Amino acid sequence: MAYLVVRKGGRVEVREAHNTAKGPRSRMLTSFKGALTPRDLDRAEAAATRPIDRERLLARARERGVPIERSSAGAAARHLLSRLRKADGLDPAIVTLLREQLEEHAAAAVPDELADAVEWLGASDHERGHALRDVLRLYDTIARSRDPVREPEQERFPRFEVQPERRAS
Repeated sequence: MAYLVVRKGGRVEVREAHNTAKGPRSRMLTSFKGALTPRDLDRAEAAATRPIDRERLLARARERGVPIERSSAGAAARHLLSRLRKADGLDPAIVTLLREQLEEHAAAAVPDELADAVEWLGASDHERGHALRDVLRLYDTIARSRDPVREPEQERFPRFEVQPERRAS
């Protein structure tokens, strides 16, 4: 049975459990950092002694928060799109070849939400984390500058207090 282990520092291992005379043991099939790719699954499958359930590993990766890259072509396209958005120049001949190849692939309308987020498609985890921290700092500044959203509730009943002059001696 193959399973995932998330280590410190973002390293992820695909391991296989097996029984020995001394009890259950596991061995590492492959390890990676970043997104789980089909290539990682292929390496794990090649090293495994029994067939692995890819869908189960992908589901477990989603549960553990491990990013999943469905195809290496998608990763390369995201990276290229990111570089183009950052105004990295391309050779005009390459642009022509890219256009010809992209015309052969099916295209779909881009939703408005995705069009607004296109600059984040090729962003690294470091860049996304930096942006998230900036947003959280902005929210913290806004929250501190406002008055409290709710007024404190008034007590429904008065408190009983013993007055010092009326105490029994």
